[in-house]
Amino acid sequence: MSFEKLNLIEPIVSVLKEEGYERPTPIQSQAIPLILEKKDILGCAQTGTGKTAAFALPILQLLCMERDNLRLTRTIKSLILTPTRELAIQIGESFTTYGKNIPLRNGVIFGGVPQKRQTDKLQSGIDILIATPGRLLDLMNQKYVDLSHIKIFVLDEADRMLDMGFIPSVKKIIAAT
Repeated sequence: MSFEKLNLIEPIVSVLKEEGYERPTPIQSQAIPLILEKKDILGCAQTGTGKTAAFALPILQLLCMERDNLRLTRTIKSLILTPTRELAIQIGESFTTYGKNIPLRNGVIFGGVPQKRQTDKLQSGIDILIATPGRLLDLMNQKYVDLSHIKIFVLDEADRMLDMGFIPSVKKIIAAT
């Protein structure tokens, strides 16, 4: 099976070809069609199997195809919540790569660093936010983040997040979407 057979749009398929992706992995071929149909999914696969692309590619496509993306004011339409800064950075890089031919902006926020660069990015307007729970809640409390326009929500590494004690934080974040 090819990525074209997954009904991905040309701007995404062309990036995948540039990046050397030839065929979707099992998690990608199973998840992408369901997400494009706007169905909720729970995916589980080992590290290195392309889980990030399995949710990033259809998110980029769904948001790209919505008319309101042409507005001058950008709002956060997709939130990817992940337990660590390393994962957040990695996911942000993937969205930047996969979405380079699409007029969407993403931003990454995580703790342990000064927040100014992150708040500047938020204030300039983004469509996709990749965040760790602690910094996200902090910036929500400071009114830098509005989750009321969220259409797509991903809990990446949900089992790990729960093991790390993020259940109360995740519940607060879900309540704000």
